[in-house]
Amino acid sequence: MTEPKTYGDRLAVVTVTYSPGETLERFLDTLTKATTRDVHVVLADNGSTDGAPEKAAEREHVHLLRTGENLGYGAGANRGVAELDDSYGWVVIANPDLEWEPGSLDELLAVAERWPRGGAFGPLIREPDGTVYPSARLLPSLGRGIGHALFGKVWPGNPWTRAYRQERGEPVERTAGWLSGSCQLLRREAFDSVGGFDPRYFMYFEDVDLGDRLARAGWLNVYAPSAAVMHLGGQATSRASARMLAAHHESAYRYLADRHRGPAWRPLLLAIRLGLAIRLRLETRRS
Repeated sequence: MTEPKTYGDRLAVVTVTYSPGETLERFLDTLTKATTRDVHVVLADNGSTDGAPEKAAEREHVHLLRTGENLGYGAGANRGVAELDDSYGWVVIANPDLEWEPGSLDELLAVAERWPRGGAFGPLIREPDGTVYPSARLLPSLGRGIGHALFGKVWPGNPWTRAYRQERGEPVERTAGWLSGSCQLLRREAFDSVGGFDPRYFMYFEDVDLGDRLARAGWLNVYAPSAAVMHLGGQATSRASARMLAAHHESAYRYLADRHRGPAWRPLLLAIRLGLAIRLRLETRRS
């Protein structure tokens, strides 16, 4: 029987870039104040053409990894993590359009010390206007998933969306079904135990799927609102909204279909696929 790998205590940050623009510089500038520890940064670049990753790689401790094509978020992150040697036992996977609050990464690591079975740790994520983004949610069961998918846009306060987003009350440190992939601190042992992100998810739901698989493997997804970051919004995805909408709907279907296999589920899955196709058409027209 193969012994599981053991990792050291060093810290790395992996960010997937796709022409991230000036946000990458701010990401790196604020990262220096987020922790007192030495941090190795890997830019897993999926084909940027704006020169931002090359400029960022001129900094000390920043390594540019060209993936050769647009692999999507999860597969790009996996490639970045694979670049690290076994001395790195803590890995942050984050979008390049984040700003770190001072001490936020040290606080995430402090929370991790309190949760020895924690596999993933997610900070509080603020929007630029100060709104707290619901980044620690329940897993989308079939009922919640359908209700949220069908009514989330037209009836934001519906009970399925409210239950799924877990927005009630003051943010507190707790376990969650899954954590937003825009910023997670991962215990590398846990990430390794489930094989990282599923590369079949080009964009969206790769974080939902990871949270579910971590939990099935006995790890906890821990929300840590004592640490905070600001998410400025996806520069790369805003340039390809129709494609990203299609990817979102395809990933939603894949997630549900993977967990409801067999002939008995086929009629319902067919109805879900049809409903998602109609919703995609309506949203594409609006956008």
